[in-house]
Amino acid sequence: MIMSETQLKIGPLPDRTPQKLTVQIDPSLVADLEDYSRVHSQLHGEEVNIAVLVPHMLEAFLASDAGFRKARKALTAVRKG
Repeated sequence: MIMSETQLKIGPLPDRTPQKLTVQIDPSLVADLEDYSRVHSQLHGEEVNIAVLVPHMLEAFLASDAGFRKARKALTAVRKG
């Protein structure tokens, strides 16, 4: 596979100041995340570890979840009302 033809949902990462959150992840998912990190690093020419990459993956997932967006709007309306 030619890396220049590969596209990932997560593009180059913006500069952000993170907040710490501790989670436990199954070893098989850690292996997948490490592989994703390697591919991302090769594509964008900058090494990125999974601790930096995962928040962007979660953000992309939440942004793509139409059910969550709809429920969040309803939740916001309840808070205001």
